[in-house]
Amino acid sequence: MLTQRSFRDVLGRFSTGVVLVTAESGGGPVGMAVNSFTSVSLDPPLIAFCAALTSTTWPAVRAAGTFAVTILGDAEEEVCRTFSARGADRFAGREWARTPAGHLVTADGLGWLDCRIRTVQVAGDHELVIAEAVDWSIGADARPLVFHRGRFASLRERSGAR
Repeated sequence: MLTQRSFRDVLGRFSTGVVLVTAESGGGPVGMAVNSFTSVSLDPPLIAFCAALTSTTWPAVRAAGTFAVTILGDAEEEVCRTFSARGADRFAGREWARTPAGHLVTADGLGWLDCRIRTVQVAGDHELVIAEAVDWSIGADARPLVFHRGRFASLRERSGAR
């Protein structure tokens, strides 16, 4: 039987990286964890992610028009869990850095991008966001935080891999 749960289970077999999307709003910094993130184009430099229509954070990010993406490393599972929880004090108790545009990013992320929203399209129960990266930097040299089958996973080095 084709159900929403079985659809989710099939999609859960596809491993994804995890990022934080952070922005400055009138009430201070806002942010959310996202695993539906991908590169779209090198010329111009475009990225995309999906935000749930039920998100309480996404409207503030959308209204800001610009945001940062932090690519999370496998040591940042706890920050990801915090940014996934409703009502959590997401920015407390951790070291943050600022991008040239002034967005907060984790100090130990694998990299960051400053982005400007280009287009937002309703797609089912989410909004598909396409944004242009206007600045970026590589960060820590570590393994990525990976999400697979509803939980965090780790990558392992393969011997002889190219």
